Order: sequence, then structure tokens, then C-alpha cells
Amino acid sequence: MDALQAFQTLDLRVGRILKAEPHEKARKPSYKLWIDLGPLGVKTSSAQITELYRPEELKGRLVVCAVNLGTRAIAGFPSEVLVLGAKDGEGRVVLLTVEREVPLGEKVF
Repeated sequence: MDALQAFQTLDLRVGRILKAEPHEKARKPSYKLWIDLGPLGVKTSSAQITELYRPEELKGRLVVCAVNLGTRAIAGFPSEVLVLGAKDGEGRVVLLTVEREVPLGEKVF
């Protein structure tokens, strides 16, 4: 498999966070997220993004998600998608997003 084929197997989509709340049962500080992915429906994710973001700031934010990695149970909460981010110079997770409004569920390429 070449690099292009490998990238194409990863399904990245744009979603909007509908709700965020602390994931109190998680071992590491995390939030439970509910993300609207348009035609793919609302999916859940557990995300370790507590250092830079508060739940009330996350509602309505567009994020980039990997949607085809399967579901994992994180401290009893189903994490159906992986919300993508990158670490800043201090090791805190910064969310990846899109520059402008795009349709929910839009494929990232």
C-alpha cells in the first residue's frame, strides 16, 4: 500500500460539537463530547482536551474527526470517533478545525 492509499483508508470528517461535559470516570482529565456529523448522525467521543478548553466554549465548535476507527469504551463511555488535535509547545492539545463553515459530515482530503 502506498502513502496515498494509506491516507485514503482514514475517513476524516468535519463535525460540530453539540454538547461537552466532564468525563469524571476517566483516568486522565477528559470531556465527553457529542458531535453532529450531518448525514453520519451524532457520534460520541472522549477527548483529553481539558487544559485549553472549557465545556461551554466547545459547544458549537467545528472539529475534525476520524470516523472509521471503531468504537472504544473509555471508562464506560462509548468513544465512536477520534477528535483530532496537535500538541502545543507546552504539550497541551489544540483542536484541529476548519477555517470556514462547511457542511457537517464533509470529508477531509
